[in-house]
Amino acid sequence: MIDPLAIFSALADGTRLRVLALLRAMELSVGELAQVLGQSQPRVSRHVKILVDAGLAERRKEGSWVFVAQGAPEVIGPVAAALDAWRGGEGDHWTVADAARLAAVRADRAASAAAWFEAHAGEWDAIRSLHVAEEQVEAAMDAVLGQAPIGTLIDIGTGTGRMLELFGGRADKALGIDRSSEMLRLARAKLAGAANTELRQADLYALPMADGGADLAILHHVLHFAQQPGAAIAEAARVLAPGGRLLIADFAAHDREDLRERDAHVRLGFADEQVAAWAQAAGLMIARVETLGGGELTVKLWLARKAGASLREVKAA
Repeated sequence: MIDPLAIFSALADGTRLRVLALLRAMELSVGELAQVLGQSQPRVSRHVKILVDAGLAERRKEGSWVFVAQGAPEVIGPVAAALDAWRGGEGDHWTVADAARLAAVRADRAASAAAWFEAHAGEWDAIRSLHVAEEQVEAAMDAVLGQAPIGTLIDIGTGTGRMLELFGGRADKALGIDRSSEMLRLARAKLAGAANTELRQADLYALPMADGGADLAILHHVLHFAQQPGAAIAEAARVLAPGGRLLIADFAAHDREDLRERDAHVRLGFADEQVAAWAQAAGLMIARVETLGGGELTVKLWLARKAGASLREVKAA
């Protein structure tokens, strides 16, 4: 329930107004907020708590980090519109200074991401050398999805956020989830400034989304790490709206046992029949299958659809 008194009380402080402006630009950790604001973390945490209690911000724990995002649209929308109307023109010296320091935070994130990739490049390259170029996989995924608007997208096991980078611009809203806080930090560096995109730490078996909340779900090279692929598909199906689509990109069945130990692959690829059975059990039907050979490992794309007409199709009828 929206409490106007709590909202106006929370905004009756210059620092909290600055925090809110920063959160409108991107999600930030408490440490990053302290860096931009030039204040101590305990002091910033107190300001954040007041904003959270008023519904103007949300706080999420990822590993040892705590990230802060703006609150629900129904709370933030009217407040943001009023602030923009009242402020007008260019901001004061605090706004200019905060923007400069926020750019430095973005640069720090990008530098950390680059360093991590450089340190792990050999691991990524070893896998990529076994199958067709990732550019071909992405082009095939794009062709399978077509050019229609996406609606709400959830990228399950988003990793570094590549699928959100590729398809998020065509979505009204995009959510990326991953269990790894390190991966999410890399994704944040890549997706800084994407206003329609949200990142959360969560498990692929317990997605932070209501039933029927998504129009498209993507599992890109995730299932071969899953102990229970069928349960992961079922959870993806749960959050799909009627007519919603699930796109799976993964390996066809293979016999590279070394990948179990070297790269923690739980499953050595999948047969079409396996994926179709899991999809059917989850209330999905396979609509299209693509095979991308040309390497030691074959990449497969499975596009499944939930029964019923989507809201966009109903409106168009």
